[in-house]
Amino acid sequence: MAQKHQSTAAPGPEPKKRRRVGFSPADTGVEASECIKIYLVSSKEEVGSPDVSCVTPVDLNDFFDGDGKIYGYQGLKINVWINSISLHSYADITYQSTTNGDKGITDLKSALQTIFGETIVDSKDEFLQTFSTEKDFIRNMVSNGEVIHSGVIDGSSINAQVAPSDLQVLRVDIGSPNAGLLYSRLVPLVLLFVDGSNPIDVTDPDWHLYLLIQKKEDKEEPLYQIVGFTAIYKFYRYPDRLRMRLSQILVLPSFQGKGFGSYLMEVVNKMAVAEDVYDLTVEEPSEKFQHIRTCIDINRLLAFDPIKPAIDSAVETLTKGKLSKKAQIPRFTPPSDAVQKVREALKINKKQFLKCWEILIYLALDPVDKYMEDYTCVITNHVRIDILGKDIEAPKKQVVDVPTTFEAEASFVVFKSVNGEEANNNTVQVDENKPDQEQQLKQLVDERIREIKLVAEKVSRR
Repeated sequence: MAQKHQSTAAPGPEPKKRRRVGFSPADTGVEASECIKIYLVSSKEEVGSPDVSCVTPVDLNDFFDGDGKIYGYQGLKINVWINSISLHSYADITYQSTTNGDKGITDLKSALQTIFGETIVDSKDEFLQTFSTEKDFIRNMVSNGEVIHSGVIDGSSINAQVAPSDLQVLRVDIGSPNAGLLYSRLVPLVLLFVDGSNPIDVTDPDWHLYLLIQKKEDKEEPLYQIVGFTAIYKFYRYPDRLRMRLSQILVLPSFQGKGFGSYLMEVVNKMAVAEDVYDLTVEEPSEKFQHIRTCIDINRLLAFDPIKPAIDSAVETLTKGKLSKKAQIPRFTPPSDAVQKVREALKINKKQFLKCWEILIYLALDPVDKYMEDYTCVITNHVRIDILGKDIEAPKKQVVDVPTTFEAEASFVVFKSVNGEEANNNTVQVDENKPDQEQQLKQLVDERIREIKLVAEKVSRR
């Protein structure tokens, strides 16, 4: 059998070993909103129950640094349970494995504490105990509060399995005992469900909480549960008045869509009138809340007789002829005395009244389809003023001198100007984006008219 012969040559130096370089595997992460589910529960039997639906927060990604993703986990699931009685929370975190990749491993405990603060508890058993040990939390926190309304409100409708007699609205000054603790437990709800909102300054005594409470009959003492709340700030207006600013308003998700937001807003309106503040404003209202607020204010304005002659006058002007053919469209804004009367009697501020004014005119058109073209011209004019600060007018001719090598007195150009404005610096600028601007204007007008019709439809149906 042949055998392999080994070389007899002298052995050379051993080759250097190559150093292996390790690279962390790429970790694309997971969106926080994809792996976190939030549940609001009012009893320990509801915890983990398939009959309880998760609620949708504003945007969980905002609470995670950088791009809003969670890194380092495979098969991550986070179920967060919030006790709607004591406002404690518990996070049930499960995952298949962890990998310390190029983005590291997200500190979930720290991230969740950013949202839930001291309300989050460590164990499920501790959380379940809060349903019994903390069942009187709300009742104890509002014991010093002022009951400003109980029961039904004339004209309001609550579509829910809650008897109006079980409802109370209490006002708590932020500087009163327990108010700071109560609001600290409400903060997670504010962060999760009030878009773009930040916690209020609990050291500022001008803040007030209006709490909508449901009283449930229990064995000994009634059980208090928060249905919703709003944070109101009172600030000075020269020389001797106060204004009210609604900064935050929230109806808990399990009570939404049942009329409680309108109920709370109507109570706030009544308090603004009763306390004779200068007016009531709202800080950056969401589109949904603005719709509710406007529907309420339209009903109040329809019953306010002092402005009816002004509405009739505006409608008469609009229905006389083709506004679209006129060189200058009338502004169709309410007279100053109507603005003042509405502010003094109903505490509706000027900006809100101007929005309502368009809807009041629309509701008074009969038949509305006959005058819709002219009404659209009015809304277009209002939208253009809001954006550009200019009324719509027919273009006017204007003569502008131009640089020339010929005889100066005989060299000029004639062009059409908007609103008769004179050219600046004797130059004529051509707006190459005008078609795009006009299209954007049309989209804004269509959106405004859609909102007007939605409010009008809801008010008319009611």
